[in-house]
Amino acid sequence: MSGATDPSPAPVHESPSANDRFGHLIERRDGVDFPFYNGVPAALSVRQWVLVWASVAVGFAALILIPQPNNFVALIPRILFVAIPLVVLARVTREHWKALFRRVSGRDVLTMIGFALLNLAVSAGLALIVQSLFDVASNEAIDDAGKASALDTVAFYVGTGIQLVGEEVFTMIPFLAVMYFLFTKATLSRKTAIVVAWLLSAVWFGAAHLQTYDWNFAQAFIVIGGARLVLTLAYIRTKNLWVSTGAHIINDWTLFTQAIVLNAALFAL
Repeated sequence: MSGATDPSPAPVHESPSANDRFGHLIERRDGVDFPFYNGVPAALSVRQWVLVWASVAVGFAALILIPQPNNFVALIPRILFVAIPLVVLARVTREHWKALFRRVSGRDVLTMIGFALLNLAVSAGLALIVQSLFDVASNEAIDDAGKASALDTVAFYVGTGIQLVGEEVFTMIPFLAVMYFLFTKATLSRKTAIVVAWLLSAVWFGAAHLQTYDWNFAQAFIVIGGARLVLTLAYIRTKNLWVSTGAHIINDWTLFTQAIVLNAALFAL
């Protein structure tokens, strides 16, 4: 594994101009840009990008292949899911891996809530469409939420919170890698690179959920992929992985809590 940057000096790129950015409804007018795709704050070679993307796949393999008999044991693969790609990213960029995460402001919290609500609405609409056209599979994590002990339920919330950070890393590293290849190597415009990376990373995310939904392609790519498009917009707007993660956690924990309340009500009958 090579060091933090390429042997040659990192290229210097100016901040994107107003014409290179989407309007203020998509990207904030704060001058902040995505990291790494244009050599700022660190330049990664093609080999390093491939290595970092491969580490994302290794982390995902740990998540799905390590047995999870309960939510306490499940903490191990969930932590590995987050840690493996971030450790590799830190190895090739040193301290610059932190560029994925920015300080969270009150404005960011409101953005999290707004995108979570938007995602819940979009997901529900897409789910209704898919259910009307195809057979669908249930999500075991939602179905079983709250059925074990109170401590196991706490571990479930902690573990899923960690896993959702991993899911954002799992999506955004490929997003930035695609941006790099399209912008730096294919010399496409920044806007084009963003749109293609946005779409391809949603397909990548949807494919990762095929096993969860019994290889139901409609659910994985239409419902989950569609939800991913909304959540990724939170990152595109803020360039802050904490914001897309927060929206993701609010979204999923809302669904989990509804399931727990419903399961508790059914148990009480």
